[in-house]
Amino acid sequence: MAKTSASINLLRNNNKETIEQIINWTVTIGRILVIIVELVALAAFLYRFTLDNQLEDLHTKIKQEQAIVAFQKKSEDTYRNLQDRLSIAASYSNSAEQNVKIFKDVVSFAPSGMTFTTIALSPQGMRVEANVNSVIPLSIFIGKLKSYPLIDTVSLDKIENKTSDAVITVGISTTFKGQKGANATSNN
Repeated sequence: MAKTSASINLLRNNNKETIEQIINWTVTIGRILVIIVELVALAAFLYRFTLDNQLEDLHTKIKQEQAIVAFQKKSEDTYRNLQDRLSIAASYSNSAEQNVKIFKDVVSFAPSGMTFTTIALSPQGMRVEANVNSVIPLSIFIGKLKSYPLIDTVSLDKIENKTSDAVITVGISTTFKGQKGANATSNN
């Protein structure tokens, strides 16, 4: 057997051991940090892959929905047009009922000897042109117009005595209390 000589080192070289321990510790920590960074990068790559996949799915779904909307556009336009026309018809229906009531009431106010030439309604008021054979039926008619609950003011715009025809032609304007009636004209 070979003899080994024992060596005794009375000077401790702590400096080398400490540096070697620091280097070993630093390398170990560095390896761990590299592994952690690589794991984070791999996780980010996988997360990015799933996000790209979701984004592609959303783009495909949006294109499908756009195709459906484009296909339904003509039906939607027809539906909206119909809705607009129905709302306009409903508003005219309501105002037409009011206009018919006003026409009937004004015509019923006419005493004998009075004939209407024109009755025109607007949202603000009414214009009446009529022929009357004397002043008495005219004053009765104007009095009834003044007492009518929908009429605010009555004004006699024109009065013309046609002696050749033995009639008096009058033009009467009224204003409504609020917005009543719609544009309409009736000739008798």
